[in-house]
Amino acid sequence: MSVNESPAGRQPTATYDSAFLKACRREPVPHTPVWFMRQAGRSLPEYRKVREGVGMLESCMRPDLVTEITLQPVRRHNVDAAIYFSDIVVPLKAIGVDLDIKPGVGPVVEKPIRTRADLAQLRDLTPDDVSYVTEAIGQLTAELGATPLIGFAGAPFTLASYLVEGGPSRTYENAKAMMYGDPELWADLLDRLADITAAFLKVQIEAGASAVQLFDSWAGALAPVDYRRSVMAASAKVFQAVESYGVPRIHFGVGTGELLKLMGEAGADVVGVDWRVPLDEAVRRIGPGKALQGNLDPTVLFAGAEAVETKTREVLDAASGLEGHVFNLGHGVMPSTDPDALTRLVEYVHAQTVR
Repeated sequence: MSVNESPAGRQPTATYDSAFLKACRREPVPHTPVWFMRQAGRSLPEYRKVREGVGMLESCMRPDLVTEITLQPVRRHNVDAAIYFSDIVVPLKAIGVDLDIKPGVGPVVEKPIRTRADLAQLRDLTPDDVSYVTEAIGQLTAELGATPLIGFAGAPFTLASYLVEGGPSRTYENAKAMMYGDPELWADLLDRLADITAAFLKVQIEAGASAVQLFDSWAGALAPVDYRRSVMAASAKVFQAVESYGVPRIHFGVGTGELLKLMGEAGADVVGVDWRVPLDEAVRRIGPGKALQGNLDPTVLFAGAEAVETKTREVLDAASGLEGHVFNLGHGVMPSTDPDALTRLVEYVHAQTVR
């Protein structure tokens, strides 16, 4: 089903004519829509307050907290879309993988996947495994009204990287060793993760998410030939699994300038671009038929209002010829970012792009 059609089996929802969904569908918009990756997070004092004494994974499994945290940046910044508050390892935790998110480190897996026998850790995900997601999204869509909610998940390669390495890595030597040295095991691992990821996204869409984003955070570590040969099919399987819902599908990774065309070909309707590639160059690489999302360098927000406006203008100018543009940072909001700088940025983009 095309994203230019209304949702399957339903009349257009309250969010269907929002600026965000129109931009994703490459339709005319009243202004360029804005949202931020990690917009609900450590930069907000109200976030830090509600998270006091609550671990990251626990906060992702409590519908009351998820609802409150997801809504905080919508209230404060007037962004054009909310993104569901969660973490990419939540579906893995939900199926029983022994992992935790350690402050200052990130996800740490107790028993990394290194052999075929280790694949037994990865059973199918069912809606009952993540009933808190369904509950939280029900609460959120009631509160958000005409503001779209973006669901999300980690892409198979990025999840595999954590599972094989046992935690964050700069070199991905264990994951790449499996990819190169045991391609059959690697393919089976990514295929299983694609099924888990697709199931997680389906739960979010069926509960009311208006769009979904697949974060392939670490795909930039791959050469294009390796992405095409060893990763792309798994991401494509995820996108194909949710295609029939007719919701926009966004694909984003960091340092993926050389992969942009392939990431679009994997099945995305919207390709996220980090700050390293100007949007007019990104569209040349990706080709027609895709909206683009991005791509202000997050560190610009520390440089003062004049510098932020100058660099934002550069992004908007580079996006002027795009079929569809969703303004975002080129990566997530950094924890020490001044929240007021984000609020001013939203106001500036809206004012500069009003049609």
